[in-house]
Formats: sequence, C-alpha cells, structure tokens
Amino acid sequence: MNQKSKLSFAILSTLGLTLGASSFSAQAIEAGDMFMRFTATSVQPNDDSTGFTGASVLSPEVDSNTQLGLTFVYMLENNIGIEVLAATPFSHDISVAPLGVVAETKQLPPTVSVQYYFNPETNIRPYVGVGLNYTTFFQGKTDGLGDIELDDSFGLAVQAGIDYDINDKWFLNADIRYINIETTAEVDAVGSSDVDINPTVISIGAGFKF
Repeated sequence: MNQKSKLSFAILSTLGLTLGASSFSAQAIEAGDMFMRFTATSVQPNDDSTGFTGASVLSPEVDSNTQLGLTFVYMLENNIGIEVLAATPFSHDISVAPLGVVAETKQLPPTVSVQYYFNPETNIRPYVGVGLNYTTFFQGKTDGLGDIELDDSFGLAVQAGIDYDINDKWFLNADIRYINIETTAEVDAVGSSDVDINPTVISIGAGFKF
C-alpha cells in the first residue's frame, strides 16, 4: 500500500473511532429511503504507464485533481443501497520526465455501486461497496505535441465509508474508493502509451435525506 492509500485509510479510521466514541440519538435508514451526498472529491492516480511507441524513454504521469462530487443513494433493503456517483469534470495535467507538464485532459467517472450498511438503525453507519465505473476523457490538449486522445475505460470500483447523522435530515460523510481505470493515450508527436491510472478517490462532505 502506498503512502497516499495509507493516509486515506488512516483518515477514515480516525473519523470512525472519533464518532464511535460519542453517543447520540439514533436516526435510522431503511428500505425505500433516498439520500444525496455533496463532497469535495479528490482523484489521486496510482498511475503506471508504458513508454510511448515513438519515444520509448518517455512515459506519461497523471496528476491529481479535486472537484465537487455528488452521489445519490436508494435503499433497496435496510442494509443494502444502490449508489450513483457523479462529479464536475476532473482536469488532469499529464507530465513526462524530464519535460514537465506536456498535456491536459478532462474526465468524468460515473460509477454505479451496490453498498452494504453495517448499522442502518443507528446514526453512525459504516458501509462498503462494489460497483462498475465508466470513465470518459475529453478536451485533451498538448503543449506543441499535436492532438491527444485517451480511450474511455470500464472497470471495477470498491469503496468504504462512514455516515454520521447531525439531525434527522443532514449527515456528515467520509469515503474512500479505488477505481480501476486503464486507457491508451495517443499523441501525434510520440505515438501511444498504455496508461493504468487506477486512482484512490477520497471524498469528504455532507449529505441530505429526502
């Protein structure tokens, strides 16, 4: 596990222990409930890439970015929910050593997940989830290297998080997920490179129950 992943899990663990040490009146969720989360969401790539076919000594690296995240959850059962993840477009710089930043691309990572909530009857609710991600890239541009295109990606996503009720409508949320994103970058001047982005995605924010 790399340093970013260790830090992310430490944040969630600390939050869970802190909230768990307090006692509040319970605010349950149950089958048929719907709620939304509004979060600051950071995509932190754990990237690995091959050298470009036309310049094998050069390989791209994808930088992190933070945007507004939005999730919608519908509870199928007291413990089981379906979540849809959306966000404002993430914008990533693409760097190549020793040239620095050579390109930029935007992406949207809509994800549908099945979630399991461990304590639906209480106001402190840890959960885990697994789902399918579709990432689409657009508005790619380079610094003098010609056009850049990145293939869209399908992959699995796993997550763990915790909700904490403030009152019967509003709650706080922290969430971490790993998304499998693999793409091929095509750049006019240097050819193609297979890029495994595979980011850790960290979200912190608030939610509202309908």
